[in-house]
Amino acid sequence: METKLLNSQGDEIGKIELPDDIFNVKVNKALLWEHTKAILANQRKGTAKTKSRAEVRGGGKKPWRQKGTGWARHGSIRSPIWRKGGVVFGPKPRDYYTSLPERKKRLALLSALSALAKENRILVIENFEMKVPKTKMVLEVINKINPNRERILIGLDKFDENLKMATRNVPYISLKRCVDINCYDVLRTDLLLLTNNGLNDLRKRCATKR
Repeated sequence: METKLLNSQGDEIGKIELPDDIFNVKVNKALLWEHTKAILANQRKGTAKTKSRAEVRGGGKKPWRQKGTGWARHGSIRSPIWRKGGVVFGPKPRDYYTSLPERKKRLALLSALSALAKENRILVIENFEMKVPKTKMVLEVINKINPNRERILIGLDKFDENLKMATRNVPYISLKRCVDINCYDVLRTDLLLLTNNGLNDLRKRCATKR
């Protein structure tokens, strides 16, 4: 499978081969769902908490006697059916962490990359380093590649601080090292732009025995 090779100005200078064992595998939708669910679950803080009738302050005294008033019987003003009462079956702090085998994570990433490659949404750029952190200079290149301003993920071999500062205020541009990219990053982007060295890092990362 081939894709466009761009120079640092965003102009096409040729084609580059994408390895089939990474970008042309069978897409496993069930595995994509499983890994995405795990990634989103692991982002949760799990700090939501409500107070039960035992934890709400007050309510120790019986509001009125059991019989003889004509009113319904009650034992506490912090009963869940009262205003300002406790909450029944409310959320409590919990750990949502989900662990997946490394093999599943790798296969999910390959599925996501293959799905994007089949739609011709992966490009390779020779180099993408900035000498100065200028957003205008970055947008001149990115908007040439991505005129519709779709969500674009730039896969790097290493972080360039100038590039990071130049793109941090552009909502449709994301930066990530290729060794850190996961299937959710790929699924939620419209266009994947890999640097040449980043593509090599991706090859090494996915070359592990499956």
